[in-house]
Amino acid sequence: MKNLIIGLVGLFVFSACSDALTEKPKSQAEDNFYNTTAEVKAAVNAIYGPMREGDAFGLNYPAQLEGLPDYGYSRGSQAVVSTYQGLDNTNINRVSVVWDKLYRSIRNANIVISKVPLATEVSDEEKTLYIAEAKYLRAMMYFSLVRCFGGLPIRTEANIDISDVPRSSVEEVFNLILQDATDAEAGLPPTVQDLGRPTLWAAKTLLTEIYLYQQKWEQAAAKSEEVISSERFALVEVSTPDDFQKIFGPDVVNTPEEIFYLKFNRQQGFGLVSYAHRKTSEYNYYGPGGVYAQYTDSLKNPFIKNWDHADLRKEHILYNVDVGLGPTTCLFRKFRDPDATAGAANDYPWYRYADLLLFHAEAEARAKGAPTDAAIESLNKIHRRAYGYPSTVASAIDFKIQDFNLDSFLDKVIEERGYETMYEGKRWLDLVRLGIAKQRILEVKGITVADKVMLWPLPNSEILYNKAMESEQNPGY
Repeated sequence: MKNLIIGLVGLFVFSACSDALTEKPKSQAEDNFYNTTAEVKAAVNAIYGPMREGDAFGLNYPAQLEGLPDYGYSRGSQAVVSTYQGLDNTNINRVSVVWDKLYRSIRNANIVISKVPLATEVSDEEKTLYIAEAKYLRAMMYFSLVRCFGGLPIRTEANIDISDVPRSSVEEVFNLILQDATDAEAGLPPTVQDLGRPTLWAAKTLLTEIYLYQQKWEQAAAKSEEVISSERFALVEVSTPDDFQKIFGPDVVNTPEEIFYLKFNRQQGFGLVSYAHRKTSEYNYYGPGGVYAQYTDSLKNPFIKNWDHADLRKEHILYNVDVGLGPTTCLFRKFRDPDATAGAANDYPWYRYADLLLFHAEAEARAKGAPTDAAIESLNKIHRRAYGYPSTVASAIDFKIQDFNLDSFLDKVIEERGYETMYEGKRWLDLVRLGIAKQRILEVKGITVADKVMLWPLPNSEILYNKAMESEQNPGY
């Protein structure tokens, strides 16, 4: 079934990847190129190529983040990530390539933003849409980079030909991200013809998360409420653990829960799946076998040990495999593709409706200074679905507003989000945003996190070739 989307998603995804690798976007920047809708769309497609590769969002980015949460650990060449003392050269190279690939996509976005207004055979409506798409993707990439590296050199259409760009502050980067996301919200459509492209609802969800980082609780609550009130999205209902494959499975094309996903198929696969699994006589969740780089422990890790077995997500996500680290070792099977031969066809759920509901629960409670009926309902929708109950119908397992104050409610939201988004590369970023990352790792793993772990090292590719950055480096590197 997944191959059916090649004509929709694959068309722009594959061309994007090819364009990026051959530096075609550079030639597309010529004045005589941006004239027709097809030419403009090809340039927009080129933004997706580098960012989707295994060196970026396809593998390295989520894999590095999955070695850091309270619920998991890394092994093999990724093991140093889970020591929380800093990265070795192998992993420094991995995060450096993430930087390089995302900045290449940012450059492609800048070309679109700069050149599309000059297109001679493209309507104003189409120009607005394509520029908005480029700005959404640029905001998404800067948002990903600033959370991992801190202050960044801001490269936009205004300085596209300047090599030496100084490092801007985190606040300045967030100002750009917020403006881009706001522009994207104004220009993106409510629906798109090609799956995998952002909509105005994806922009509103991005704005919600940006506002959470900026502690603008009222704005975050209002923006998430706009998505909820649209009634365009719903949680996929489940009754068994395997029903969650209707959300994450390799044959899934689209669901009511999808707000913005990075689309993959077996020709251009989601590389994180290869990191999740070990092929045994009992289990074959990834055809080529996998390297089982991340794992957890159902007895030694309190976050996993205390996870209610009646929660269907637990059985869906975890399976017990002794990889030489003890009989209670578990691997992650949220993403699986037994029929894969090279790449996995699972999509990367950047924003699900589940994310939005949990953003809303947090923002609404913080904005009001206490749990509200709306906040508790957003949390309960996630909780009901996790236990196999209809998500929109009150049930016996519902959380009750009278049982919480603000702090205890936020703790519950954070816990629920940890279980809900496990192995999606989101948990560590949440813990850092909330200011509890070091505390959680000490409580759960007994490890004191070194200060240098809070940011990835700036890559040599930037420091050596950007004279305005040659004296810059994050602490500890």
